[in-house]
Amino acid sequence: MSANITWHASSISKSERRLRNGHHSFVIWFTGLSGSGKSTLANAVAGRLFDDHLQSYVLDGDNIRFGLNKDLGYSERDRKENIRRIGEVAKLFVDSGSVVLTAFISPYKEDRRAVRELLKADEFIEIFVKCSIDECEKRDPKGLYQKARNGEIKAFTGINAPYEEPDKPEMIIDTEHFTIDQCVNQIIDYLKANKFI
Repeated sequence: MSANITWHASSISKSERRLRNGHHSFVIWFTGLSGSGKSTLANAVAGRLFDDHLQSYVLDGDNIRFGLNKDLGYSERDRKENIRRIGEVAKLFVDSGSVVLTAFISPYKEDRRAVRELLKADEFIEIFVKCSIDECEKRDPKGLYQKARNGEIKAFTGINAPYEEPDKPEMIIDTEHFTIDQCVNQIIDYLKANKFI
């Protein structure tokens, strides 16, 4: 970090933005294997929040790599940097008074823990999108598992790179045995029960 920088405090506080928006701001962090349904769930939940007049935004793993993180590859170091940057961006969204939904494999516990530590206890919800590797491979919406099996993709999570399941996520959503609508209802019910919305 440069020694010649100073944090410039905003003239509008997070609490003032929340008051204007009429709701709490926080991160819903979807983590799970490729093909488990993270992006589908994040967008479906965002749609429900939008219908209820809550300010929200989805940060999707692929979309972010088109811009902010287009300089990163898929080495362990680059994956860690990818999640570090997203954590910082998510924190900015929370400060803006918005709900941010992130859909990233984020395979390492340590990286997810580091993002959690950027935020307050009532600003981070980790959701493990549970789906077996067999089912994810059957879905394979991008054809990535087949490429990994063929050796075309190196260090692919779940095949030849690790995925560390969360120890104590706020929620486990099983997309293999429940429909997307059922999963979204589970999440919305949790948010309401815990007074996030």
